[in-house]
Amino acid sequence: MDYAARRARLAAQMQEGSVAVLATAPEVARNADSDYPYRHDSHFYYLTGFTEPESVLVLVAAQGDKPARAILFCREKNVEREIWDGYRHGPEAARTAFGFDDAYPIGELDTHMARILPNASALYYALASNAALDAQVTSWIKAVRAQGRTGTTAPGTFVNLLPLLDEMRLVKDADEQALMLRAGDISGGAHARAMRAARPGMFEYELEAELLYAFRKNGAQFPAYTPIVASGPNACVLHYNVNDRQMQDGDLVLIDAGCELDGYASDITRTFPVNGRFTEAQRTLYELVLAAQDAAFAAIAPGRPYSAFHEAALRVLVQGMLDLGLVDASTYANVDDAIAAKAHVPFYMHGTGHWLGMDVHDVGAYRDVTHPDKPSRPLVPGMVVTVEPGIYVRPAAGVPERFWHIGIRIEDDVVVTADGYRLLTASAPKTVAEIEAIVGTAHG
Repeated sequence: MDYAARRARLAAQMQEGSVAVLATAPEVARNADSDYPYRHDSHFYYLTGFTEPESVLVLVAAQGDKPARAILFCREKNVEREIWDGYRHGPEAARTAFGFDDAYPIGELDTHMARILPNASALYYALASNAALDAQVTSWIKAVRAQGRTGTTAPGTFVNLLPLLDEMRLVKDADEQALMLRAGDISGGAHARAMRAARPGMFEYELEAELLYAFRKNGAQFPAYTPIVASGPNACVLHYNVNDRQMQDGDLVLIDAGCELDGYASDITRTFPVNGRFTEAQRTLYELVLAAQDAAFAAIAPGRPYSAFHEAALRVLVQGMLDLGLVDASTYANVDDAIAAKAHVPFYMHGTGHWLGMDVHDVGAYRDVTHPDKPSRPLVPGMVVTVEPGIYVRPAAGVPERFWHIGIRIEDDVVVTADGYRLLTASAPKTVAEIEAIVGTAHG
């Protein structure tokens, strides 16, 4: 990754003579003597590649013949702390390794900002994202304003830094795409491992353990989010993650899980029968969802609106609901009427995808905010989206009982290309034949 080039791109968008300040995430205590596993701030990492806590990036935009500068503030070298907590770069090594113009100890941030901020034309900052830094920024501005009698001026313009970074991160370059392809391959293999291990009588957490093992075994640092392993009626709970039910013969299990590799997420959902064989009702709904996903894929291409693949999937799902009696066909003249009335919402209540990148629900606007009616923005090569239609049937009057407690979601990750899309998660078995051939084979 060319982090210096990213910093240069951002600085080029900033007002001449302005300053940007961006901090990484703080460490967070889990309990008395333990922190949660540390994970850097995504925006900070995107610009720096630096993963240590207690770090701040300061960008000074070009002005006249003065070039832009990138300055890192980070922890000092400390041999005693490194014995306990591990290696620290320290400012000098970080400057060299990550291509900064200057680097200083984090404890000197206030001192250097007292020199950098006076007469800056604008301050670019992510207000309300870090309470401790908010207080520091406020103190810097007050200190500069107090120098007004000397002719010194404080920044007169304050700009939200995050929208600029959001747009930069939305389109992934070739290095990012390659990394996300590898993350998708690891996660797809983990889903296949869980399928092979599955059998009636297991607990959901046992399949979760198979996933986590495969993630770490293959080099991923974390799960990208808490895995969902939802069997039987739990599959109708969208964000279920207790993962403690014992799976029964005849259950479907919905697994929504993906790894994070070098800061980039994958996001896959597969649904399969614990005993390796779909019932007729399960197969019927599964193939409906699969057809909806195929329709969504066909709607992905540069220039097509982001909303197009959701609309394509929704039409297939609603037609299926009408055909199967989940939605009363006598009430609606056609699919369009049923969609307008939101008749599908009891069975399909979420969108068909989201941006994917360093965050699972990645940054970037879904609508063209420059247009008065804010239409769905067009897709461009390099955008990465999930495609995840589903259907969730809870017991209710008028709903065919054979479908009760069936929850199905099928989710893959794709990158938009010049001529359509590229699937990043092909390693996860998906067709009925593939699933029935693999489930439970670890016990054969």
